[in-house]
Amino acid sequence: MLDYDFMQNAFAAATIVAVVAGTVGYFLVLRGQTFAGHSLAHVGFTGATGAVLISVAPLWGLVLMTVAAGMVMGFMGERRAQRDVAIGLVLALSLGLGLLFLHFFTAFATQATTLLFGNVLAVDVGTIWALLALGAATLAALAAISRPLLFASLQPELAEAKGVSLRLYSVLFLTIVALTTAECAQIVGVLLVFALMVGPAAAAQRLTRSVATGVLLSGLLALFEAWLGITLAYYTDWPSSFWITALSAIVYLLAILPRPVRWEQSASLR
Repeated sequence: MLDYDFMQNAFAAATIVAVVAGTVGYFLVLRGQTFAGHSLAHVGFTGATGAVLISVAPLWGLVLMTVAAGMVMGFMGERRAQRDVAIGLVLALSLGLGLLFLHFFTAFATQATTLLFGNVLAVDVGTIWALLALGAATLAALAAISRPLLFASLQPELAEAKGVSLRLYSVLFLTIVALTTAECAQIVGVLLVFALMVGPAAAAQRLTRSVATGVLLSGLLALFEAWLGITLAYYTDWPSSFWITALSAIVYLLAILPRPVRWEQSASLR
């Protein structure tokens, strides 16, 4: 399998994206902002289609549009009620623009399908280097704000009383999420970003309460799902995006099933 260049490229790209998605996704789930991640994926499709229309690489359209939308979402509100309204407004506007772009995008049906559902087997070396640069920048930015971000996520009232700007860290974090969303779209497409950003993180949080262990486990689960998904796609000739999303769902179900079993076993022992 690894004798083929396109498979080597696929595994390299998937490794970069999975590690970043699993790490950032843990904080996304912890902060209860999965709707934001889902919305940014749709915003990214608008940016990618707009980029294609002006003969620019879709990746850069994804990055520009999602980062702009993430900053706007973070600036418009940190509290849950304000946040949902802000996300809804940005999503509605982006979908309106996306509809306009699709009006001119009908001649590129194959590219549109790739943007929606991803095609990791078509990733080239140039895209891998771009993903590596974006991934390094994303993880570096997350590491720089991780401590105050965690404080603001777990105890927002106390953090605000201590002088932590909730709005600032909301803007910074959603910008990081936007970059991660743009990277994930290259692997699973904008419609299936949840597979790598939310599934492994949600499973990790069910398996451990330690933040450090949870972040590590989330990244490893995302990596496992991406690698196994590509391998199964190679041997079955089914889409890799399908396998990755299916594995994400299976891993999460396995994470939530053992808990009641353990309780029943401990109760029977008593």
